[in-house]
Amino acid sequence: MSKKDEGAIRVGIGGWTYAPWRGSFYPDGLAQKRELEFASRAVTAIEINGTYYSSFKPASFANWAAAAPDGFVFTVKASRFCTNRKVLAEAGESVKRFVGQGIVELGDKLGPILWQFMATKKFDADDFRAFLSLLPARHGGVALRHAIQVRHESFAVPEFIAMARDAGVAIVFADSTDYPAIADVSGDFVYARLEAAREEEATGYSADELDRWAAAARAWAAGDSPAGLSCVTDPAPKQPRDVFVFAINGAKVRAPAAAQALIDRLR
Repeated sequence: MSKKDEGAIRVGIGGWTYAPWRGSFYPDGLAQKRELEFASRAVTAIEINGTYYSSFKPASFANWAAAAPDGFVFTVKASRFCTNRKVLAEAGESVKRFVGQGIVELGDKLGPILWQFMATKKFDADDFRAFLSLLPARHGGVALRHAIQVRHESFAVPEFIAMARDAGVAIVFADSTDYPAIADVSGDFVYARLEAAREEEATGYSADELDRWAAAARAWAAGDSPAGLSCVTDPAPKQPRDVFVFAINGAKVRAPAAAQALIDRLR
C-alpha cells in the first residue's frame, strides 16, 4: 500500500477472539487456536485489546508474533491502571510494569502503544504533561511509539495539540457517535479508530463512507490533512506518515468486513 512519497497504510481490527466472527469471518470448523493465524492474513494490523484488562507473559507476545506473517503489525492497548486514575502523574510504576511485561517480544511486529482515557477524563494541562513525560521512548533496545485517545471535549484546545506535538505522540482520531473527534496530526504516524459501524451495513460502513475513509488514509499517508475532518489548530508540517486504521467498536460483528473492504479500496 505504500509508495516512496507516502507512509505505509495498515488496516485492521481489535483483537481476534470474538464468537460472532466464527462462521461470519472465520470459516466454519477453523480451530480457535488458528484464529490469529487466519486473521493476520485477512487484515494488515490488529489492535491487541486484552492488554487493557490484564498482563501477559513474554511468551504470549512471542507466540503472537510467530503466528503472524512478515510485515504484519500489532498495536497494543495500554493497561487501564495507567490511564484510569485521578492523578495521571502518579502512573509511573504502572507504565513501567505495562511496558516491561514483554511487549517488545513482538519484535518488528510491534506497532504503536494506545493509551486510552475514559470519556469523563478532562484536560488538566500540568497533569497530562506529566503523564506524557512518563512514556518511554525505548525499552529493551526497541523504539516505542505512542498514541493517545482522549474522549472529552475539554481536550479540543490548541494547548493540548501543542503538548502532544512537543511530546511526539499521536492523537487518535476516532469516528464516533459518542465522543468528539480531534483530527489534528501530532505525531510521525496517524492512528484512526472507526467506531461507528452499523450492523445493517454488510461492511459496517456504506460504500461512500468507506471511499471517504480510504481517501483520508491516503491523505494522511502523504502528509496531508483529509478534507472534511475537524481540526483544532493549524496543520502539522507535511511529511509522509505511516497510518493505522482500525474498524473497531460500533457493530463489532461487521469489523472484519469493514477492514477488508477498506483494504480492497487501498490496493
